Amino acid sequence: MIWSTFLLALREIRRNLMRSFLTILGIVIGVSAVITMVTLGNGATKVVSDQISSLGSNLLMVRPGKRLGPGRDSAGAPSFKIADADAIRTQVGGLDAVAPTVGRSVTVVYGARNWSTTINGSTNAYFLTGNWKLAAGRTFSDADERAGKSVCVIGETVRRELFGNQNPLGNEIRIKQFSCEIIGLLASKGQGAMGMDQDDTVIMPLRTVQRRLTGSQDVSMLMISVKTSASTAKVIEQINLLMRERRKISGNEEDDFNVLDTKQIAETLSGTIRIMTGLLGAVAAVSLLVGGIGIMNIMLVSVTERTREIGIRLAIGALEREVLLQFLIEAVALSSFGGLVGVALATLASIGLAQLMQVPFLFNPGINLLSFLFSAAIGVIFGYFPARRAAQLDPIEALRHE
Repeated sequence: MIWSTFLLALREIRRNLMRSFLTILGIVIGVSAVITMVTLGNGATKVVSDQISSLGSNLLMVRPGKRLGPGRDSAGAPSFKIADADAIRTQVGGLDAVAPTVGRSVTVVYGARNWSTTINGSTNAYFLTGNWKLAAGRTFSDADERAGKSVCVIGETVRRELFGNQNPLGNEIRIKQFSCEIIGLLASKGQGAMGMDQDDTVIMPLRTVQRRLTGSQDVSMLMISVKTSASTAKVIEQINLLMRERRKISGNEEDDFNVLDTKQIAETLSGTIRIMTGLLGAVAAVSLLVGGIGIMNIMLVSVTERTREIGIRLAIGALEREVLLQFLIEAVALSSFGGLVGVALATLASIGLAQLMQVPFLFNPGINLLSFLFSAAIGVIFGYFPARRAAQLDPIEALRHE
């Protein structure tokens, strides 16, 4: 009985193909919009997480000043010293590495080419805290760091701009009034979380940068890698207590330094993107309701058009539940087919937009299945009233209908 009812429903849908297509258009748009928004949102969240993770593994950055970000209040706040990094390394537990760092923007020259980049002076711990890998060459030796030798490791962008396809290892680049031998090449990281090019960097021993570029023993930042087994919150608390003691900050005074947790930034940004994705998905889901209303409207029109047919079926012995089931199946078939078309359209749109936006395409079977089931439920909900109206028609009155 159900199979014959299903065939009758399909025959009625095929009888008015254009009207059926226009009826499910709202469902198609709604399903495809919801899936596309959620898929792109998941891809964007993955990009943000990867970019933050590329800065370093469980990375903390300690800087002078009270505020974080651009325009932070660092005026009057004393810089750090190498001894501060040594104190954190020896007195704070749960750490993998501590890298004192100082940076300067300079122009580097090789032959007839020059390029403006950032020089980062640090120790070998910088490669661990920043999650850097070598594509070729080596890092600093103990002798390089102790003597402050003019050696450097360059990023992929600097290599491309100065050397093209040439191997940079063993060559020297000029930085202001001195030359620096290239001993290593960093593996490419690509774009960072704030849109910066992470490969546009030159890394030198800390003492070399202090002696030849900054002219002081100051350290502008401490990069700290926390062990995965350690509590980041407890580590931050220990660092705050230690630095307040070393910088002689009394109990009622504010810190003149700040500790930035990159993991917390990643969670905050990812959470914000998820909220925005949810809001966009909710807005897109409104079109599903519009599509459901469209299905109900067309089914009511169909009941009116087929009143005589319904009367004949009831007169020859059809039960009310059979008539109800026929019209309900028509509504569910329309909405389910619209859901399938919407899923297919959303997949194509998500792949294309993901490439355009340069985010990964992450297929989410959960949201695809949920959207399809929701579209079918729309058919049941909005198709029930017209189906019930058809089933309750008086056969005598229905037969009189022209």
